[in-house]
Amino acid sequence: MNVEDKEINGFLIDQFNQHGLDVGKTQGTCPLCSSTRKPENRKKKCASYDWERGIGTCHNCDTPFQLHTYKRKGKAEREYVIPTELESQKTINRSTKEKTIQWFKTRGISKQTLDELKVSVGKEYMPQTNNTENTIQFNYYVGGQLTNIKYRDARKNFKLYKGAEKVFYNIDNIVGHEDCIIVEGEMDVLALHEAGVTNAISVPNGATLNTNNLDYLDNCIDYFEDKKKIIIAVDNDPPGVALQQELIRRLGAEVCFIATFDDCKDANEYLLKYSAKELMSRIKQAHPVPLENVTTFRDIEDEVTDFVRNGFKRGFTVGLHNFDKIFSTYTKQFITVTGIPSSGKSDFVDQMCVGYNKEYGWKTAFASPENAPTYLHAHKLMRKVWGDMPNKGDIGGNKWNQVAQHVNDNFFFIDMERYTLESVLRKGAELVKRKGIKCLVIDPYNKVRDVDCTTEDVNKYTMEYLTKIETFAKKYDVLVFIVAHPTKMYKTQEGKIEEPTMYNIKGGGEWYDASYHGLLVHRDYEAKTTKVKVLKCKFQNLGENGAEAHFTWEPRSGCFVPHEMPDLDDKMPWD
Repeated sequence: MNVEDKEINGFLIDQFNQHGLDVGKTQGTCPLCSSTRKPENRKKKCASYDWERGIGTCHNCDTPFQLHTYKRKGKAEREYVIPTELESQKTINRSTKEKTIQWFKTRGISKQTLDELKVSVGKEYMPQTNNTENTIQFNYYVGGQLTNIKYRDARKNFKLYKGAEKVFYNIDNIVGHEDCIIVEGEMDVLALHEAGVTNAISVPNGATLNTNNLDYLDNCIDYFEDKKKIIIAVDNDPPGVALQQELIRRLGAEVCFIATFDDCKDANEYLLKYSAKELMSRIKQAHPVPLENVTTFRDIEDEVTDFVRNGFKRGFTVGLHNFDKIFSTYTKQFITVTGIPSSGKSDFVDQMCVGYNKEYGWKTAFASPENAPTYLHAHKLMRKVWGDMPNKGDIGGNKWNQVAQHVNDNFFFIDMERYTLESVLRKGAELVKRKGIKCLVIDPYNKVRDVDCTTEDVNKYTMEYLTKIETFAKKYDVLVFIVAHPTKMYKTQEGKIEEPTMYNIKGGGEWYDASYHGLLVHRDYEAKTTKVKVLKCKFQNLGENGAEAHFTWEPRSGCFVPHEMPDLDDKMPWD
């Protein structure tokens, strides 16, 4: 394809299909990670391509990417072509028009709405198919003048009128209103119009990861000067979020409100699933953009009144009576767990997660490269839930089916060929939304790297890593476990390895300072016991620094059983 002066959805293409992918195919390999995968997996179709929006998404590395590169039009190119009323509309027969009307009905859109927003049909050459197609035509008006046209064919290919000015769709209908709604597609404008919201506008070319090409905003910025409320109701995906953030930055957070559609992708889907009345209500429920880094009393009034009435809240516990006496936690926090290799760190974290599940119904996601293969990790959790070692005869029985279903519904394994902190947190966020997880385990942290951090300073890297963890935990109300191996280990005069502290982890000072809580899991091979020690508890009401709980490990269930140590301060019977 000769890209000179070529546009897709109003963007001037600098390089079309920069990765050399199969044009028109909706699935294929990922240009970012496929070459790094195992040889047998390199040709697997792990990515989805959206040629309409110029966006690809990989389901292996969970990373979005641009299909094309773009260049911004210069001032010398800002002489726009004005479309004429289309002769092509006359070439469409009556049957095609009726079929189009019927199709819109299946999307919840009436003929009246089509007429009021001047939606038409006609034939148009589409570069994606290299053919003239029957198209739906969304006509863009500014001051009553036809300014641009967006064409959509039956294969969901789109294009804008070449050389025409890019503006918001339906921009004329926000004139005279104190507020307006911005959506991501013309179909959403039609859906809102159907619900009685006539002051909705759409960006002309959807959302992309590249937010530098908002020419339509530059061309229409005067329309927003008198607006007291601008509701942004775009898709909740990376391109949509990027668009939302840029619109807020450009239009001002003080006038912007956010509308969401819960389990629906957009306004049109919400209209179909619920009703026009519910869609109207959804828009009315739009919430203001929070003031960054500012908390008011009203924001936390419930917490304040609860504290006055009841004091400190009891922390969450795991159901191990000796451990629960010395440690508890809240969500929106993270726990650092350390210990020498093979001390039982991962095993004890598993038991804590099983305990939270039994006590509160919490679900857990594991990003655990060291717990591979996954089926063995699942088996370990199954034993802890079961309380025993299942055998061949149990397979398919009632107990087996019950426990298997429980593990399936409550524990999730993030399996990646290449773990990064960013991809794990993105998947964690998805699991919060889709499965309702309350715990996320990163085990171990050194195999889940923060690839976006470029500093060579280990302390700065550690602090940035833990800050991202904290941000995730707070945003999604999740408890995060970070298993961290010590890098510095010393032996006693007797030849035993000393108990490590959080300062023995690489970047040690930052681990102690930033962590809400720190736990040591240390195995005494001679006594055949395991000690769990509180290295740090940020809040006094939640735990006791330096306190210990001791356990024996039950091999059949894989569970830690409380082991009462003798109190050396107590007098012996013969004293």
